[in-house]
Amino acid sequence: MSSTQSTAVPVSSLGSQARAVVELFTSQGCSSCPAADRVLAELKKDPTLIAVSLPITYWDYLGWKDTLADPRHTARQTAYSHARGDRAVYTPQVVVNGTTHVLGSDKAAIEGAVARGRGRATALSIPVRVTVADGRVSVSAEAARPAVASTGAAPVAATTGEVWLLGVTSAIEVAVGRGENTGRTIVYNNVVRRWVKLGDWTGATRSWSVPVGEIKADKVDAVAVLVQGGSAKAPGTIFGAAFERLN
Repeated sequence: MSSTQSTAVPVSSLGSQARAVVELFTSQGCSSCPAADRVLAELKKDPTLIAVSLPITYWDYLGWKDTLADPRHTARQTAYSHARGDRAVYTPQVVVNGTTHVLGSDKAAIEGAVARGRGRATALSIPVRVTVADGRVSVSAEAARPAVASTGAAPVAATTGEVWLLGVTSAIEVAVGRGENTGRTIVYNNVVRRWVKLGDWTGATRSWSVPVGEIKADKVDAVAVLVQGGSAKAPGTIFGAAFERLN
């Protein structure tokens, strides 16, 4: 993971202001996962959702090494389980807004988690903007404001966390040669291929600028931005997010 320095770069256009971030932990070696991969392909079509695939490594021993798996995804899924306190790590698993986990192949459960997430005071309360121009990705996050949950709880502000830029490949077709999915050709959507830490989140208005070349590898053709509470080792609620195509 690499980091960049903050710069004062104006951002002129609005990235997709999402109502939810949906992270699918999946594996080419998991026979239950293709159904979830298809669900994510459907969710990807909703412009109000940021739906991404994070292939994990722990099923590689079953006879097929996942060609897209990243140890950082495995670590992120485990860190989520520790932060929640339930130690629930499985595939296919979806985590919504950094807090709630459901079965990744259950679209109704995912939609229910998205709806419930709207009631959290700080979830996606930070407006985030991202633009791509002149060979650079520009990101801006507005200052945190006290937010009130739908339950009427006291106002709180999202002021501690990290800001991440994710390099995403929109679609990758994989022919699986061994393991539980032998002979199947599976399309993976919005696969996270790069992680760049932009900086720490303190609640103040911030902006960053990153060269496209720093993230445009592994057929990356889009970016997602996450303003997330906690840290990479203890991830929490996602305070703000945006998504933008590079092409």
